[in-house]
Amino acid sequence: MTENATPARREKDRPWVMRTYAGHSTATASNELYRTNLAKGQTGLSVAFDLPTQTGYDPDSAMARGEVGKVGVPVMHLGEMRKLFDGIPLTEMNTSMTINAVAMWMLAMYQVTAEEQNPDLSPEEVAAQLAGTTQNDIIKEYLSRGTYAFPPEASMRLIADMIAYTVHQIPKWNPINICSYHLQEAGATPTQELAYALCTAIAVLDEVKNAGQVSEEDFGKVVGRISFFVNAGVRFVEET
Repeated sequence: MTENATPARREKDRPWVMRTYAGHSTATASNELYRTNLAKGQTGLSVAFDLPTQTGYDPDSAMARGEVGKVGVPVMHLGEMRKLFDGIPLTEMNTSMTINAVAMWMLAMYQVTAEEQNPDLSPEEVAAQLAGTTQNDIIKEYLSRGTYAFPPEASMRLIADMIAYTVHQIPKWNPINICSYHLQEAGATPTQELAYALCTAIAVLDEVKNAGQVSEEDFGKVVGRISFFVNAGVRFVEET
């Protein structure tokens, strides 16, 4: 290219997926909300689960009293997952699920629901079409939120197992969303937030590599499918 040549115009990438973080009261009511939003032009889903679901409690547990359906939708078994996505073709959807300690169960139920929606396709064909994200960041649960269900070592093993599974079985799925947003909400500075986020990503990658379920050839896919959810508040310049 000569010095004064005009660079070729780059074609625009596809538009961002537009989601609304939503979920409340019951799976049926949340499904109605999702279908209404999709009809108005929303292009993806972002599921908010209630606290008992996030921490692995049934809604009839004494530990769940007063929290069922309050800050998200309760989804405690496959029947509720079916209701949540009734009439929504999952092989055509891009779904984000804000779930950490029990992410592997939510993804499993989501996959089975998609298989039931497509009886003419093999499970492998269905899995190849599923697109979305599970937050699946247990480290930030210990650092800032507290909705963990298992000890750190077991939690990290579950995360690594789930990442390896998606790499091999659900190629369009983002198996982890490093969520440093909550760290700053819990008191970290923007610099500390970034440092902890990168440390978390490194720790997860080390766990996946040490587990030996992903080959060196495929390890780049793991790195490429880690997403980040960072804070953007009043310290905008510093955060940028």
